[in-house]
Amino acid sequence: MRIATIVNSKTLLFQNSALHLHQLLLCVRHHSTTKLFLAGLSHNTNETVLRDTFKQHGQIIEVKVICDHKTGESKGYGFVRFNSEIAATSARKELHGRIVDGRRIRVGYAHKG
Repeated sequence: MRIATIVNSKTLLFQNSALHLHQLLLCVRHHSTTKLFLAGLSHNTNETVLRDTFKQHGQIIEVKVICDHKTGESKGYGFVRFNSEIAATSARKELHGRIVDGRRIRVGYAHKG
């Protein structure tokens, strides 16, 4: 049984519905991850602060603030991984643009690779 057929290099026929390749990639990218990328973090924001901020949206598997190897100071970005896509989506929608530790954070889906 065939689910999808490539019509040309930019269009995919998926269960009798034409879908442009860029639309398909956007759907996959935005709905296939449980890991969020956080930017604009204060240098004082640590993993405990992020866990407390994000935990209302679902079970958190991992929180990571990226720090400079020499100084140990936060580089201003990090990641939060949830146990479900629904939790990650909820957190992204509710917390993007929110003030955390005096800084307006940006929340997006993390890219693989």
